[in-house]
Amino acid sequence: MCLILCAYKSHPRYHLVLAANRDEFLARPTAGADWWDDASDILGGRDLEQMGTWLGCTRGGRFAAVTNYREPGSERRDAPSRGGLVREFLESDGGVEEFLSRIRAEGGEYNGYNLLFGADGSLGYHSNRGDGGKPLESGIYGISNHLLDTPWPKVRRGKARFTNILSRHRDRLPTDELFEMLGDRTRAPDGELPDTGLGIELERMVSPIFTVGKEYGTRCSTVFAIDHEGSAYFEERDAGSGRSVSYRFDVAYRNN
Repeated sequence: MCLILCAYKSHPRYHLVLAANRDEFLARPTAGADWWDDASDILGGRDLEQMGTWLGCTRGGRFAAVTNYREPGSERRDAPSRGGLVREFLESDGGVEEFLSRIRAEGGEYNGYNLLFGADGSLGYHSNRGDGGKPLESGIYGISNHLLDTPWPKVRRGKARFTNILSRHRDRLPTDELFEMLGDRTRAPDGELPDTGLGIELERMVSPIFTVGKEYGTRCSTVFAIDHEGSAYFEERDAGSGRSVSYRFDVAYRNN
């Protein structure tokens, strides 16, 4: 993923609302979202090179999503896949604090990442380029390819639009407006671009919420939500094929 927007305990109907874009090389083999054949409790897309995922959830209400931490020239080719972290959390049965302790110890094995994950009504964040991560309080959060809430243009613009949409729809999930937001191709002014070592042309290309490039860009958009009664909704729209899938299911816990 290259943009994750999350509203946690910040909506009168929904305990959690997640809206996210996955940016990736267009040639990387990928399977669209579905329940997994080899782990039938998991719903999500699939990276067919390493068999992990960028975003997934379970029938029990666990979820996780990952973004890369941008540091050109510093990535190790022998590092394990960051998508494996998402799968590891989805297949585990411990809580947020327990998993935080585990990945604080193991995170150094991976190239830079941000991981947002939740279970049993709790939400956690960890980056192996940050200060060790933490459980999160109620609020609206944004993650791109730096640390949590780093005010890159796409994060600022995304959070502002996300907040506005949710504030205008207090009794339902406005999926079409959320996907319209995720399709925003507005480039940031040069004066607002971060300098992450990509060079100005690439910084411009990846500055919108939705990235368009010849070899790299936004591959799919996802909306995931759990309401206060424990009903979950997951929808993925593929940018290349136009494929759209949606799922509704009840999770095993209830939020009050």
